[in-house]
Amino acid sequence: MARFHKDCIEKPLRSCFEMLGHFIGSHPWWFVIVPLFLSTSLGSGFYFLKDRLSNNIEEQFTPVHGPAKVERRYIQETFPGNDSMFSRLRLSTDGNYATLIATSDSSIWTVESLQHILDLDFKVRSMEVQIHNQSFEYVDVCAQVMGSCYSNDILDAIAYNASNIKAMNLTFPWHYTDLKSYPLYLSIGSVALYKETSAIKNAKAIQLHYYLQEDHKAKTNIWLESFINLVSNSSSSSVQVSYSTSMSMQWEFQKTPASVIYLFSITYAIAITFSVISCWRLDNVRTKVWVASCGVFSTGLAVLSGFGFLLLLNQPFVMTAASCPFMILGIGLDDMFIMISCWQRTRVLDSVPDRLAETYKEAAISISITTLTDALALFLGCCSPFGSVQSFCLYAGVSICFCYLYSITFLGACMALNGQREAGNKHWFTCAKIPEDLPPRSSKAFGICCVGGSYDRITEKEEPESVTHFFERFYGPFLTHKCMKAGVFVIYAVYLAVSIHGCLTLEEGLDVKHLALDNSYVINYYKNQRQHFSEYSCNVMVAVKQPFPYWDKDELRHLSSCIANFDSLDFVNSTLAWFLYFQGYANATSLNINSQEAFQTHLHHFLELHAMFQQDINLTEDHDILASRFFIQTLNKTPMKDLMTGLRKTADDCPVDLLVYHPAFIYYDQYTIIKDSTIQTILVAVMVMVVISLILIPNPLCSVWVAFGICSVIVGVTGFMALWGVNLDSISMINLVMCIGFSVDFSAHICYAFVSSPKSDVNEKTRDALARLGHPILQGALSTILGVLVLFVSGSYIFRTFFKIMFLVISFGLLHGLVFIPVFLTLGGAFWRWS
Repeated sequence: MARFHKDCIEKPLRSCFEMLGHFIGSHPWWFVIVPLFLSTSLGSGFYFLKDRLSNNIEEQFTPVHGPAKVERRYIQETFPGNDSMFSRLRLSTDGNYATLIATSDSSIWTVESLQHILDLDFKVRSMEVQIHNQSFEYVDVCAQVMGSCYSNDILDAIAYNASNIKAMNLTFPWHYTDLKSYPLYLSIGSVALYKETSAIKNAKAIQLHYYLQEDHKAKTNIWLESFINLVSNSSSSSVQVSYSTSMSMQWEFQKTPASVIYLFSITYAIAITFSVISCWRLDNVRTKVWVASCGVFSTGLAVLSGFGFLLLLNQPFVMTAASCPFMILGIGLDDMFIMISCWQRTRVLDSVPDRLAETYKEAAISISITTLTDALALFLGCCSPFGSVQSFCLYAGVSICFCYLYSITFLGACMALNGQREAGNKHWFTCAKIPEDLPPRSSKAFGICCVGGSYDRITEKEEPESVTHFFERFYGPFLTHKCMKAGVFVIYAVYLAVSIHGCLTLEEGLDVKHLALDNSYVINYYKNQRQHFSEYSCNVMVAVKQPFPYWDKDELRHLSSCIANFDSLDFVNSTLAWFLYFQGYANATSLNINSQEAFQTHLHHFLELHAMFQQDINLTEDHDILASRFFIQTLNKTPMKDLMTGLRKTADDCPVDLLVYHPAFIYYDQYTIIKDSTIQTILVAVMVMVVISLILIPNPLCSVWVAFGICSVIVGVTGFMALWGVNLDSISMINLVMCIGFSVDFSAHICYAFVSSPKSDVNEKTRDALARLGHPILQGALSTILGVLVLFVSGSYIFRTFFKIMFLVISFGLLHGLVFIPVFLTLGGAFWRWS
C-alpha cells in the first residue's frame, strides 16, 4: 500500500530554510548589521510613546460597543443635565466628585465622632486651592442645587450640629421631616436599629460626597488633588478616614507602568544569567556563551522593533501591552535553545555555512510552526471587544513576528560567527587559538582555562550534554515503559478532573479596584464601601422611550404592571417616579388629570413646585411628553450580571418601550460578553492552529494530537486559574489567548520531532524525540518561567495575573510536551507504521 505523506509543503520549506541557512552562514555580518540598523530605526517610535499612551479605564477595559454605552448616549441626548439643578440620582456618568468614608471600630454614632466629621467637612469646604496665581474654594467649583452647593443628607439631617443626634430620632433607611425626606442609607453604613423600630441606635460608618461641576476639568482636578492631600492625614485614634475621587482610579492606574519598570532589568538579568549558565560548556571552544547572550539581545531587538513600529503607525499603547516583553523573552529563548540543539547535532568538520544550513533544515520548521501559531492566536485576539486586549494582542503579535525574523537572521548570523570561532579552535573569551588536548607537563588549571575543541571522533559531532544523555538513556525508556504509561493516564485523569471542576467554579468580571496598585489609598476606600455600604446597590434609571398618555388609565395600567414586575424582583427595593408623585399631588389637591389637556395644565404647575422632576420629562414646546423616566433602587442580593440582565429582560418583556440604565452598567457589560467572546476566540484560534499543523507537520494524526494538547492545556489553565483566585476578565482573557500559542509550542515541537524521527517503532520514535528536543524544551520552559517570576512580587493585579497564568501555561505545557503527549503518541502504532 502506498505510504501516506503530507509533506508537499513541509519538504520544500525545509529546502528553502536550508538554502537560507547556507547563505546566512556565508555572509553573517550583513545579517548582524541590517537587523541592528532596522531595530534602531524602528525604535525611534518610542519617542512618541507618551503621546500614544491610552490608559482610559472605561475606554480600554469595557466592551467597545457595549449596550450600556448606547443606552448612555440615549439618556444624555434625551434627558440633558441641568447645571443649576444637580441630582446625583440623575447622573448619566459617574460624575465629578470627591468622597470619604469615616469609620469606627466601636461606633461612629457619637457626638465626638460626628464632631470630628463636621470639622473635616468644614476643612474640605473652606480649603483654598491655587491655580494660575488665583485661589478658589469648594463653593467656586461645587455642583449646585438652586444656587447652593450640593450637600450631604446626614449633615443636613442633624443641621450640622453633632449634639443633635441625642435629641433627634433619626430613622433608617429614610428620615422624614415636615419639609424634606433624607435617604440616609446613602450616607450611613453598618446601621443597628432599636428593636422593632426604624430608629438608628448605632452605626459604624458615615460617607460624605462632594460633587463638582463637570466643566473646567483642569481646575476641578487640582481641587481633587488638594482634597486627597488634605484628608490623607485626617484619621484619628477613634475615627479612621478612607477616601477617593472620581479621578483616583485613573490616576492610580497610570502609576502601574512605573511600578514595574525596575522589574524589566531584573528579568533580563535573570534571563541572561540562566541562558549563559544553561549554554555553558566546560569546553572553552564549544561553549555557547556568546550565542546565549545574543539570543537574549535578539529578543530585546524584537521588542524594540515591534513596539517602535506600531508607535510610528500611531497605534494606541495600553498599559497591558507592557507585559509583552516578558512573553517575547520566553519565546525568543525557546527558539534559541532549539537552534543550539540542532547546531550541536551537525558535523563539526563541515564548513560553517553547511552546519548552519543543516541547523536551519532541522530547526526552522519547528520554530516556524510555533511562531506562526503564536502570532495568529494573538492577531485573532485583536477581534476582542476590549481595547486593552486588542492593544496587547497587536503589540505582542507584531513583536513575535520580529522575534522570529531576528532569530532567523540576527541570531543565525551570531551562530555562524561563533561557528567560525569554533572552526578556528579559538578561545570563547580571548579568541586566541588554543590546543584541543592538554599539552605535556601542563597544569590542570591550564587544561580548564586554555584547552578546548574536542568532539566525538566517531560521530564527528559535539559531545552531547548530560541532560541530553538523561533524556535519551533514562527518561525516554522510563516514560515508554508499560507501567509508567498506565500511571501517566491516571495522572492525566486526575489533572482533567480537577481542571473541569475549576472551570465550573470560574467567576467572571473585572473588579475595577484591581486596576490600582496594592498600596493605593483607593483599596482601603473600596474595602470600607463594600463592608459598610453593600446592602443597597445602584439606583437604576428606567426610561420610557415613547410618547406615553399618562392621563389614560388603561394605558397607565400597562405601565403600572411593568413597574409591578420590577418591584417583584427580589433585588428591587423601591420605585421613585415623577408620575406617582404627580398622582399623589393631584389626589391631595383634588385635581382631575384624566384628560390630556388637564394633565398637561396641572403638570406644568406641579413641575414648578418640584423643579427636580423637570429633568425626568422630555417635553415638546406644546407640552407633549416625548420620553420620560423613573428610578428603581436595587439591593445587593444577586450578582451584578444577574441584576443587570434581570432588569433588561423585565424591560424587554414590558409592552411599553423601556430602557434601563445606570453608569455602572458600562462596566457590568463585560459580564454579558466576556465568556462568549473568550470561547469564540479560543475555538477559532484552535481551528486555525489545527490547519497550520496539518499543513506544516506531515502527518494528520500528529496534528490532531497538537490540537488535543492545545485544548487540554487551555482547560487546565482555565480550571486552575479559577482555583488560584483569578476571574475571567479582560486581563485574564489576554493571557488565555496567549495560552493558545504557548500550548502549541510544546506539543508542536515534540510532535514534529516524533514525525521526523527515522525510527520505526513508536516507542523508539518517542525516545528519539525526547532525546533531540527534551533538553531545549525544558530550557525554554524554565527560561520563560524565570522571565516572568519577578512579576509575582509586583504590586499590580495585571502583572500578577500575567505571572499566574503564564506559570500555569508553561507548567501544563511542559507537562504535556514531556509527559502526556509523548505517551499518547505511542498509542497509534499501526497508523504510524502505515504512514
